[in-house]
Amino acid sequence: MDLTILSWGADGWGDEFFYATLITISVALCSFAFGIVLAVGATAMKLSKYRTLRALANGYTTIIRGIPELLIIYLIFYGGNSLLMSIAKGAFNYTEYIELPIFLMGVLCIGLSSGAYSTEVIRGAVLAVPVGTIEAAKAIGMNTSTRLRRILFPQVVRFALPGLGNVWQLTLKETSLISVIGLAEIVRIAQIGAGSEKQPFTFFLMGLVLFLGLAFISDRGYLSIEKWSNRGVRNS
Repeated sequence: MDLTILSWGADGWGDEFFYATLITISVALCSFAFGIVLAVGATAMKLSKYRTLRALANGYTTIIRGIPELLIIYLIFYGGNSLLMSIAKGAFNYTEYIELPIFLMGVLCIGLSSGAYSTEVIRGAVLAVPVGTIEAAKAIGMNTSTRLRRILFPQVVRFALPGLGNVWQLTLKETSLISVIGLAEIVRIAQIGAGSEKQPFTFFLMGLVLFLGLAFISDRGYLSIEKWSNRGVRNS
């Protein structure tokens, strides 16, 4: 195994792996943030008194969690471009080829999956909030927005953090799947390097090390955030 091939510079692949790692982190962060936005909306729909909204949210989480992530990527990547071209042709008589940015497609695909899992985490956190705290806030005259901001939101965040930490790790790993659409993240660069240099073990081992490093840093970070969020909370 020749590790010099992973050096930095024109003759090595170190800089390519560095930029691929940045892309992996960027996709994971954007997908996770997009998933949280989806999850907040889906959670509100699931807890709504309207049956139609609950059915839509339940359909979203059930379908997305039941479909392999790779299949979601293929459906959105190929179906999304076809749908956009059909709309452009029908509405504007535009017949040229249209392709959405690969980064955007990757974020959309991974974010949909991340949002489905985050929905269940946030819904569970909302249901875990003691009803007595909300009733006490009402009793002292807090309005709805103040109750959400000062009572409900802080507790939901604290209860949801462990589960969202798991979703983040899942989202980080799922970024490897978007290598199939050509985005130059860690796995894609490992594949290119392995084919070019005929050293697959070296390149895929490097990918493994990078993902393990990102997972370790993420785990340490989430533990620190959880510790901070539990300050002042009395353990029973």
